[in-house]
Amino acid sequence: MKKRFLAVALTAVLSFTALMGCGSSASSSDKIVFGTNAEFPPFEYVSSNGVVDGYDGIDMAIVAKIGEMTGKEVEISNIEFDSLLVGLQNGQVDAVIAGMTVTDERAKTVDFSIPYYTATQVMIVKEGSDIKSAKDLEGKGIAVVQGYTGETVVQDLGYPYEAFKKGTECVLELVNGKCDAVVIDSITAREYVGDNEGLTIVEDPDAFGSEEYAIAVKKGNKELLDTINGAIEKMLSDGTISEFATKYSDAN
Repeated sequence: MKKRFLAVALTAVLSFTALMGCGSSASSSDKIVFGTNAEFPPFEYVSSNGVVDGYDGIDMAIVAKIGEMTGKEVEISNIEFDSLLVGLQNGQVDAVIAGMTVTDERAKTVDFSIPYYTATQVMIVKEGSDIKSAKDLEGKGIAVVQGYTGETVVQDLGYPYEAFKKGTECVLELVNGKCDAVVIDSITAREYVGDNEGLTIVEDPDAFGSEEYAIAVKKGNKELLDTINGAIEKMLSDGTISEFATKYSDAN
C-alpha cells in the first residue's frame, strides 16, 4: 500500500509539474526572448561583435534598444524563418523580429507591432542578363528563400521556382549558373551584390510593390505589444531606426 501511495503521489506531482511547464512562457517578466533567422543581412546576421548574443544588424540593434528603453533583458533565439511563428505560438519565444513582412494571412495568427521599415522586392541577376523586368522571368530559373516575401511574389506571378533555406544559398546558385535570378528584399539584395562580383540588381516597381516589416507577438499579448510599440514609436520619431538602417547599410 505504501509503495502504491508513493507512486500515485509521484505521478500527481509530475503531472502538476508538466501542466505548469505547458503554461509557462519563453521568459520571465523582466526578459524578452526574440526569435529571428540570422541569415538576412543587414537586418540580422551572426557576428563576433554582435549587439545581442553574438547577433548583429538593423533588427538586432532595435532589439538592444528596446531592452535599453524598457529596462528588460533581451535574448535572441535563432530559428529557421518558416518556423519562427510556430515558435511564437508554442511559447519558445516571446516575439519575432526577422525582417518579417506584415501580411493579412500572418495577422490571423499573430499580432503585429507598428511597422518600423518599408522595403521592396527586387531581382538579382548576373551582369549582362536579358532579365530587365519581372515579365522576363518567364521560362527562367528562379531562386527564392522559403517563406520570404520573394517566394509569395513569384507564386503570384505564376512562375516555377526553387526555394532555399538561406539567401546565401540562392545567390550561390546564381553565381554558379544554376539559376537566372534571385528574388529577394532590396536592402538584402544590395548586400549580396556588394559581396559578389558580377551581379547586379533589377527593379520592377510595377510588379513588386512595397512591404512593411514589423515585430510579431502572440495573439492577445497586449502588454508586450504595447511595450514594443512604445519603443518603436520613440525610435521612429527621434530617427534612431533611420540611423541604424544607414549604419548597417553602409557598413556591409
